[in-house]
Amino acid sequence: NHYHIGEAPHPLSQKVAALNGLDISSQRARRFTPDDFRKYDKIYAMAKDVCTDIIDMAGNSTDHTKLELFLEKLYPGKQKDVPDPWYGPEPGYHDVFKLIEQASDAIISSYLSQRKL
Repeated sequence: NHYHIGEAPHPLSQKVAALNGLDISSQRARRFTPDDFRKYDKIYAMAKDVCTDIIDMAGNSTDHTKLELFLEKLYPGKQKDVPDPWYGPEPGYHDVFKLIEQASDAIISSYLSQRKL
């Protein structure tokens, strides 16, 4: 889907982030590019269908091990998508924020444990 390219996060996403001390109002959606595999050490996708799309766009010449589902460290091997609260009421945005926060902590912890090795 590219109908959100250039758009800011949903107003409820911005509100919930602000309530948690984060200003995401200047963020804008952009399309993935194959060059992202060269630029970044890790690429996180929020959903399995997005992983598939990224792999299709990137082609065979890239290191697909850089791509991971965002919730993988929180739920190893479960292949869980981050729920999309887009059409739901505000409480769903609070739930997703908490889930993203937990997954972020799990990702950071995995990197910290790797550095200690």
